[in-house]
Amino acid sequence: MAPTPPLGLIEGFFGKGWHWSDRLAYPAWLKAQGYDFYLYAPKEDACLRRHWQRDWDPAILTQLQALRQACRDASIAFGIGLTPMAAHHDYGASRPRLLARVRQIEAALAPDIFALLFDDMPSDTPQLAQLQIAMAHDVAAVSQASRFILCPSFYSTDPILEKVFGAMPTNYWTDLGQGLDSRFNLFWTGPKVCSTDYPLDHLSWVAEQLGRRPFLWDNYPVNDGKKASDYLYLAPFRGRGQAQAPYLAGHAVNPMKQPTLSRLPLATLPQAYADADYCAAEAFLPAAKRCVVTELAERLAQDLPLLAEVGLPNLTPPQRQTLQSHYRPWLDCADDASRGCARELLSWLDGGYCFDPACLTG
Repeated sequence: MAPTPPLGLIEGFFGKGWHWSDRLAYPAWLKAQGYDFYLYAPKEDACLRRHWQRDWDPAILTQLQALRQACRDASIAFGIGLTPMAAHHDYGASRPRLLARVRQIEAALAPDIFALLFDDMPSDTPQLAQLQIAMAHDVAAVSQASRFILCPSFYSTDPILEKVFGAMPTNYWTDLGQGLDSRFNLFWTGPKVCSTDYPLDHLSWVAEQLGRRPFLWDNYPVNDGKKASDYLYLAPFRGRGQAQAPYLAGHAVNPMKQPTLSRLPLATLPQAYADADYCAAEAFLPAAKRCVVTELAERLAQDLPLLAEVGLPNLTPPQRQTLQSHYRPWLDCADDASRGCARELLSWLDGGYCFDPACLTG
């Protein structure tokens, strides 16, 4: 059996991010489940994306320092994901600003993992790989992080990326893999942006293209899209586990907009890697019982098809009312996680997590 690759959470979704109290509660929980890192890279944080040259407000920086400390207290790695948007347009001019921002992050947070993210940006130069390599090497020369990860502009074979962001430069993956320092892992989402499984022949082919094993950016159970926001993807992980382990450098999970409910599927991934007899069809209830009180776990197991498969627009008024009656009493539960799950589920039923197209412009 191959060793389990490093497992972690990447807060990398679009739209409104998690509350700081939810973030601060996660490192200890992740450690208890068998995860290794927390990578902070929410799309809503403009100081990591569109306004990446700006420092955080003091209040936000204080919260980030508390999150870093929570990770260290839990003995898991803390990471930052920086997206220097448009820096490649004139890197000669942008380089001093990028290095200054990295030094700023280092001085304030000293992340264990530094991720340089080039996802979801237009492909507007044939020298894209070479420019991204230059930026990565400059970052690594300044940062004291022990691990580096780069997310390519084209991080999947999914044709939707070229449709939205333009044609991929010729030999982009091989150029990136050959020129990039071996200290860098490369994020990869699989055959699709939101992949349902990771065939071994696909992972082997990706490793050949990139010159290294891919580091999965797993877009399950994330639900930040126009259609996906209508669902609560609580079902256990499938199509990931021991068979994939030898082909991966690591595995990062992008969670749902609902932090407490995200724990239910996340609790199953370490089990999928560790247990040779792991069965996704039977994994939900035991995992849910580790997250919330038994009675609520059993209730969620019964309602799982409505939440994860039928979805919000297709619920009939009686179904919606029944679900509300199932979970409203749990708002008074003494258990914090059970109360949080009920609060998030009821808010979802009331339209509290509806998709906002404006989130894609951040």
